Parts: sequence; structure tokens; C-alpha cells
Amino acid sequence: MPTTSHGRAKERKKIRIVIADDHPIFRDGLRKLLSLENDLQVIGEAQNGQQALEIVEKLRPDVVLLDLKMPGMDGLAALQKMQERVKETRVIILTACDYEQEVVQAVKLGSAGVVRKQHTTDLLIKSIRKVAEGEIWLDGQLTAAVMKEFSEPAPPPAARPKSLLSAREREIVGLVCQGFRNKEIAEKMFISEQTVKNHLHNIFDKLGVSDRLELALYAIHKKLNEPDA
Repeated sequence: MPTTSHGRAKERKKIRIVIADDHPIFRDGLRKLLSLENDLQVIGEAQNGQQALEIVEKLRPDVVLLDLKMPGMDGLAALQKMQERVKETRVIILTACDYEQEVVQAVKLGSAGVVRKQHTTDLLIKSIRKVAEGEIWLDGQLTAAVMKEFSEPAPPPAARPKSLLSAREREIVGLVCQGFRNKEIAEKMFISEQTVKNHLHNIFDKLGVSDRLELALYAIHKKLNEPDA
């Protein structure tokens, strides 16, 4: 007897989430919206950075939704401590502000994603699932800001030669640098999404990077995204 889509959703491992925001109404509304998804489970809430850090250390969630502006210890300070103490937990920054430098700083401190509070709930839910799978979630505007911030740093200590990558792998690197996601890359290159994932795995291994953001920054440093790379 075939498995129904409802059955598959029930069998899927739940993504365990902590919400950290100083507005009770926002937390309550967000918790209720996320509870409608079979694969998402809110296991804790915090109203400031210190409380968020304590709850995350105790519960070890898969994903933290972390507000930047909170009393006492703010989101950036909490993020930095979480990265030091609970490395396996992925952090998505929730922000209502357009101050890009603060958001870029969050990415530099290890945030796996940034979602503006003005965005739709569907987009937030998608970002949670992607980040839980190990991907980076940034919109185009923020990606550009991050790239600009990292465009002139010192080269990585373990620089690898461009010749390690095949022409197809360099093409994928270029598309990643432009902000395209796996599905979009697959459509552009007329290959399957799984093939894109396989290529990215090989690229990460060859270049010694661990995620898409690190790959994009490395590519800019080494000019791997240029046509003559």
C-alpha cells in the first residue's frame, strides 16, 4: 500500500527550534504558525540573549530563531557565545532593521541565515528547513552586502590551485557566487538537483570549505568565479 504524503510528513524527523525575541506577542504568534508544520517543533522560547544562551545550551536545538535587538545581552553577543559553546546548533537571525553592517557582522560571527521580519511566514519556514539541512540562507541584497564586506581580506592560509576544479565545477561556483540555489543551478545547467549537490560536495572537499557562503568568499578571494578561472 503506497505511503501518503501525510504519512511521509509524520515520519520525517522534526526540526527542533528555539525562538528568542523580546516581544511575547511575536513569539506566541510565531510558535503557533510553526506548530502547523508537521516537521517543525518549537521546544523553547527566550526573551533576551542570556536566556536564549542558557536554553540553547540546555536543549541543544537544531535551529535558533534569534532576534538581534534584545535587552541585556543582544543577539550578536548571544550568537557569538552560541558559536563557541553549541556549534551543532544553527542560528537564523530575525531582524526588522535595514542596517546591513549589523547583519553582515552576524554572518561573520557564524549565523547560518538571515530573515527579515517583513518577509512572509512561508519564506521563514523554507529558510528553517534549508538551514537545518546545512545550507546558508541569505536574500540577494544581503548576499551582495556580505560579498562586498569580504571582497578585500587576506587570502586563506591553505590556498589551493584553480586547476583542482573542472570547467563544470567552476561554472557551478560562479552560479553560487551569483546567489543561485541548487534547484536554479540545476535548471540553468540542465542537470538534476542531486547532481548539483554531488558537484558541490566535491568542490567543498577539493577547496577545503564547509558551506556555500565560505565557498563564495573563497571564490572571490581566488577569482574562481571569473570567466578565465
